[in-house]
Amino acid sequence: MRAAVVEAPGRLVIRHLADPVPGPYEALTRQLFGGICAATDRHLVEGKLPIPGISYPLILGHEAIGEVVAVGAKVRNLKPGDLVTRTGAPATDGCAAYWGGFAELGLARDFAAMRDDGLPAAEWQPHSINRVLPPGTDAAAATMMITWRETLSYLNRLGPVRGKRLLIIGSGGNGFAFLALARALGADAVAMIGNPGWAGHAAATGAAGFADYQDKDAIAGLRQVAGPAGFDLLVDAVGHTGGIEGALPLMATGAAIGLYGIEALGERMAALQTIAALGHRVHGPGEYAEGEAHDEAVALMASGALDARIWFDPAAPFALDRIHDALAAVAARQSLKAVVRIAS
Repeated sequence: MRAAVVEAPGRLVIRHLADPVPGPYEALTRQLFGGICAATDRHLVEGKLPIPGISYPLILGHEAIGEVVAVGAKVRNLKPGDLVTRTGAPATDGCAAYWGGFAELGLARDFAAMRDDGLPAAEWQPHSINRVLPPGTDAAAATMMITWRETLSYLNRLGPVRGKRLLIIGSGGNGFAFLALARALGADAVAMIGNPGWAGHAAATGAAGFADYQDKDAIAGLRQVAGPAGFDLLVDAVGHTGGIEGALPLMATGAAIGLYGIEALGERMAALQTIAALGHRVHGPGEYAEGEAHDEAVALMASGALDARIWFDPAAPFALDRIHDALAAVAARQSLKAVVRIAS
């Protein structure tokens, strides 16, 4: 099979690797589409992801949708033809796999069968993100499901959102996911701090206000959206130094503060303790469970409340051989994300 491999920081190539062989609880998948994550994928390609344990070479991609083509002997909840989320190739031929989504073949685990057969939770829980999508789902658009589920789980745990006023720091793919979800979940008003090039797009997505992240006066002007009491919730989707602190004057007493982004992870985690000491309820990176939000995200997608076209054009995927162009398009802010057709 062909796969997009980061051989070393700064060197992304298409390589031929051994085909995966499914185990008893695994299904073999034909990888259809994968989403480009502007943060994680870029950091992995550059060698700058601030998470320990990353080794090279690695198979890129954690936002892929695969179609089941064969199943192992103990698989009971997956069948050929099913579209499954978060599928990917395993480590092979000396390559690690950061989910390995950008490979022509991948694996999905039947976590429910593993659970029901009494396997330890540590073995099946990580694979509760391998979930079947309804028949007829647009597989290219469904690459957004990974982002939607993560941010939805995070927002639900930070919330409640209905009737509240929410401030988002960050105008990337995750920032817009929080914006679209907050509107779908019934937030009273949502404002965004980000790159001014996305101001119009934010307004079209439902933002009641937008401020350039470099303009302190514009940020202060978001008080008109916050109202006299201030914003009830804040989500920092980026995690840059000082981002949350600059917005704290806009927050209500005891507001919930969520740090989702990991750009300056170590320093920001220490800052959360200081923010908590001010009386705010804080929520850190990784405090979500993607699988728990699957059914709700699927329902929001089916209703039209979540539309992948906010992030990219599902009808215009990049070929796997042009994955460099997909990464460049996102870096140039031609779209919030990009989608790659993996299998030929």
